[in-house]
Amino acid sequence: MAYKSINPFTLKEEAVFDFISDIVLEEKLRLSEKRFREWSHTSIAERADILNKVADLLEKETEKHASFITWEMGKPISQSRAEIKKCAWVSRYYAENAEAFLSPGVLESTAKESYVRYDPLGIIFAIMPWNFPYWQTFRFLAPNFMAGNTELLKHASNVPRCAWAMEELFLDAGAPEGVFQNLYINYEQATYVIQFDMVRGITLTGSNYAGNRVAETAGAIGKKTVLELGGSDPYIVFSDADLEKAAENAVMARFQNNGQSCIAAKRFIIQEDAFDPFMNLFKKKVEALKAGDPMDPDTIIGPLARKDLLLELEDQLQHILDQGGKIVSGGNRHNEGCNILEPTIIMDLPINAPINDEELFGPIIPVFRFTNEKEALDMANNTKFGLGASVWTANRELADRMARGIECGTVAVNGMVKSEPGLPFGGIKASGYGRELSEAGIKEFLNVKTVNYY
Repeated sequence: MAYKSINPFTLKEEAVFDFISDIVLEEKLRLSEKRFREWSHTSIAERADILNKVADLLEKETEKHASFITWEMGKPISQSRAEIKKCAWVSRYYAENAEAFLSPGVLESTAKESYVRYDPLGIIFAIMPWNFPYWQTFRFLAPNFMAGNTELLKHASNVPRCAWAMEELFLDAGAPEGVFQNLYINYEQATYVIQFDMVRGITLTGSNYAGNRVAETAGAIGKKTVLELGGSDPYIVFSDADLEKAAENAVMARFQNNGQSCIAAKRFIIQEDAFDPFMNLFKKKVEALKAGDPMDPDTIIGPLARKDLLLELEDQLQHILDQGGKIVSGGNRHNEGCNILEPTIIMDLPINAPINDEELFGPIIPVFRFTNEKEALDMANNTKFGLGASVWTANRELADRMARGIECGTVAVNGMVKSEPGLPFGGIKASGYGRELSEAGIKEFLNVKTVNYY
């Protein structure tokens, strides 16, 4: 058994990485445990120095790491470069801010003196997806590295070279061996890692099925989890919005990373008075997108990450058509030689179509109409998911009401949903729980310890 790196554009096998044995896994777990005893007592300044060197290397070697992303999962190269730069950003953010985030806080109490300290927990185990192979990893890695935890990574099976490269990156920056380790393991071995005593927290970004399984395993033995799962984010456009800007942003909000993003806009909800002018603008922009080789810097639509994902998406598309949806643009493969699906716009679905509770992980967008604010809010919340939402309007009071009423973790007003280092990120309902990034993210896997002097 092995992890295989297969280029989704050429469909050629680029590299093979064998699963590690149970014996080797045990050795890595023991090393992580041993290293935690030392790493947790290093100064924040020492950790920051290494993390800043990681950022330096990412910026110096952007092309190398971006190419690994594009070769393994098909992200257009310009977007892969942006992903690497974002990882450097989050590394510098936590290197700069961790000391303030982790400083003890004095509290008033019945004791003479009370304060809260933030101590590292132990080993944090991350199960990460392929769609943002570096960024998703760095979102957990940078804060926990600075917090004094040690980290283990089980990456998606189709991005093994990215996983290997990140471990090498930290070693090259001077991180002690064992502080951050990549594990080429199977699902049974992952269960063993969760159950290992010094693994004190588990974070997963991925499917609802995987997240629920991990939460069940960890919860049975009292271990904390943070889950970032799927999404069906609404993109709501009111008739008073800047339609040109809304249509321009809608293109990347839906089709960034070939539509394979948890926080992508997956349901367009457009006010009746603005529907035709918005759709005319949007359709024209979509049909101008260049599809093809993801290594071409002008490409916007590249291949889906794997052939099975393309087939699954085409099956979802057929179900949407069976439910009454009509294709107004796209709907076909770019060619039969690779995994590219044309950007596809669907209209005329009933408002309660089952697709509201599914995640379209690829370049398909169903478009719905609404007449008033209440209807827009009801349609936005008509899903089991709750990750993000975009609201487009010139009316600040309306935007505030929508932001308050939409059941999700992030609302972007007159912009697209995105994550950045200084803002808490996560979802509710079927989109998961817990937060990553910002001060909230670094405190998810810490012992918040109260100290009283009487």
